Amino acid sequence: MSRQANAIKRMSHKEIILHLYLTQLVLLALSIFLAFVLFDDYSSFKSLWKLNIDVFFIGGTVALVVIVVDLLLAKWLPEELLDDGGINKRMFQELGIVHILFVCFLISFTEELLFRGILQTHFGLYTASIVFALLHVRYLYKWVLLLSVVVLSFLLGVVYELTDNLWITIFTHFLIDFVFAVKLRIEYVKSLS
Repeated sequence: MSRQANAIKRMSHKEIILHLYLTQLVLLALSIFLAFVLFDDYSSFKSLWKLNIDVFFIGGTVALVVIVVDLLLAKWLPEELLDDGGINKRMFQELGIVHILFVCFLISFTEELLFRGILQTHFGLYTASIVFALLHVRYLYKWVLLLSVVVLSFLLGVVYELTDNLWITIFTHFLIDFVFAVKLRIEYVKSLS
């Protein structure tokens, strides 16, 4: 964990953002490849996407619960238990709101497409959730963060199982990331004044 934190400290903001975009590009390419291999036809893939009011109602409600729980954990637990090595802070604090909006949508879209739309659809909730948690490798040495990402992954997986709608988990993931990214940006701007 400390090696990763030191590596991040040595990277410029542009390098961090470049790595973020490259990672998302790899995940998207992997998702497209796996979709071609695993889905029988386009209509079975298309059936995952249902844009309706449930996306905002269910996705927004689940996101709100996660955000409130996360804020309460931040209030009650020591800061060192929630320290991710500074990567989220470094990633989002210097971005403008429109850029944060785009990055959060990109992350939520690519990750939910791969983990819920592809892996969970074909290999089940447990496989998708465990792989999702392992992707967040920087949390492996912080038990609170690891537990949080595992619970969040299973929660998103259960929401997907119950709704059979990829847009709901994308919107949920997006709102959670967006709220906390904007929070980091606001804290950064306040610290400059």
